[in-house]
Amino acid sequence: MSVQDKLPVLAFPSRRTAPAPKDDRRAHPDDLARAMAALRSAFEDDAQEAEHQRDTPRHYTTEEAFSPIGTPRPTWRASLKKGGEVTDTKGQSNHIASGPATERDALARRIVSIYLPRFSMERWDRWATRQPDTPPPDLPVVLAVEGPHGPVVHATNRAAEAQGLAAGSRVVDIRALCPEVRVEFADIAGDRMALDKLMLWARRWCPWTAVDGTSGLVMDTTGSDHLWGGEAQMLREMEERLSLLGFSANLAAASTHGAAWALARFGGVRRVVPPAALKAEIAPLPTRAMRIDADTELVLKRLGLKTVADVAAVPRISLARRFSRAGIAQNPLMRLDQIMGRVAEPVNAPDDPPRFAVQSQLPEPVQDPTPHLPSLCEELCRGLAAEGYGARRITVTVYRTDGEVSTLTAATARASRDPGHLLRLFDDKLERIDPGFGFDLITLGASVIEDMQAVQTRLDGAVDDGAELARLVDRLTARLGARAIRAPALTDSHMPERAEVWPQALRQAPRAVIPRPHRPARLFDTPEEIRVLYAVPEGPPAQFIWRRQTHRVTRFAGPERIAPEWWRDKPGTRLRDYYRIEDQHGRRYWIYRDGVLGDGRGETPRWFVHGGFA
Repeated sequence: MSVQDKLPVLAFPSRRTAPAPKDDRRAHPDDLARAMAALRSAFEDDAQEAEHQRDTPRHYTTEEAFSPIGTPRPTWRASLKKGGEVTDTKGQSNHIASGPATERDALARRIVSIYLPRFSMERWDRWATRQPDTPPPDLPVVLAVEGPHGPVVHATNRAAEAQGLAAGSRVVDIRALCPEVRVEFADIAGDRMALDKLMLWARRWCPWTAVDGTSGLVMDTTGSDHLWGGEAQMLREMEERLSLLGFSANLAAASTHGAAWALARFGGVRRVVPPAALKAEIAPLPTRAMRIDADTELVLKRLGLKTVADVAAVPRISLARRFSRAGIAQNPLMRLDQIMGRVAEPVNAPDDPPRFAVQSQLPEPVQDPTPHLPSLCEELCRGLAAEGYGARRITVTVYRTDGEVSTLTAATARASRDPGHLLRLFDDKLERIDPGFGFDLITLGASVIEDMQAVQTRLDGAVDDGAELARLVDRLTARLGARAIRAPALTDSHMPERAEVWPQALRQAPRAVIPRPHRPARLFDTPEEIRVLYAVPEGPPAQFIWRRQTHRVTRFAGPERIAPEWWRDKPGTRLRDYYRIEDQHGRRYWIYRDGVLGDGRGETPRWFVHGGFA
């Protein structure tokens, strides 16, 4: 509970009062009335203060227009840390909030909707300009898709719109109206893939982006507008960047997804609506702005409801009865609640952005990100250390000027926040990034983090917890690949061949496996059978042949009996008696006898060599 949410503690009379002594001062009958009046006054003060904060204009700190000479200093990306304080590059502490808003601040979030009305046609124009038969600008061109009764117009260019051709018309009808029209089939799958790429590229402005329909994007820019000089400057920056890619866009910023969607399509150019003016700005929009289907829009028109204000003026009980069983796209009451923020509608990004991430915006496109990584690593590790975390996986993302996004990921065997170590993980890997025509924005994010506390394990202040071994594994993995590096790990099994496994080193922090004093440091993958020449009734063989050489046992120790694991081994598996022996040349081996004579699980027991001592 924040300080503003706290109300004065009022002394309400208890419902059950115990018998008081004669000298007890009983409550006055007007105490309850005074308490209720004080509570009502406190609520009114909070409401007036909240209204004052909404009406107060927002001030933004505009950074210097000129970039300093050399490598730009990285800045923290907004809305990446889930609550808490983030120290920026100027040493100021900025509170960054993320996650779903509560009921009290439902309208405190800022949502930006980007509508690309000519996305399919503009993609086709970019492809047509590279073809030898490029159509002239004044030639009507339409893109068609298959419909239930033949091809249907999906998109048109400006010349076709001037001729009266519109999307949704049948191709046979538009040919009668405009015989010179050129008909091409639309690439729906290609448009979807291109829109997904554009959604990732739009994360240069904020981390929470998602595809909105077939021709739009939606972004949760809460806390990101100050990085671009305010919401108006941010929308202008978005429109300029998209125009350089060849896409025309309509943008709007509001407190809810539904309101931003409506304003981007029916509200004008780069509309920025504060929470206090949301109701007034949405009221004159047509009912199509509520994101309802055509049939529901027709029903509302027949009822005389043509604008959002008309729908809002109807009693809620009437709309609830009429559309109680309708879906979300056929329920104007539910859509109205989404627009006004009564029903939550968060931006569902395909993947969660990293909680810790820094970015470096460059004054002009470059081809090599190497000079900018040291400062990014230092700034990222500084933020991780301030919160007590370490990075297990970090990702470098470069945003190209042609709308493409390239990423490069490195993983660590254990949590780390050493800038030099993280930087070395990208050695000889940055060449894999395709710079294209250059990139002007670089981000470094910790996509996987773990708690990391500094613990002193030595008297001289140093830490001896396997960090050097983990760094060695990280460097080898970065150079040779994750599948090529494995580390031993102990398992819960008393069978020698199952007591140790070799998983990939990055799955867990590598630890030094301390061998048992009476076990060899290394075992054979498959025990090798030996041929006994002279056997001893109780003990190891006196002489045996192994690998075509005769070995005479001079000393031995044992036996160590190991029973089979009945919950894993097959029925009939025999027990083992292990011996540590030394031959005439001083070489020591670990041999065992498979089974005991007369155990009823086989014939004469066999002998095997399972390992050797150094």
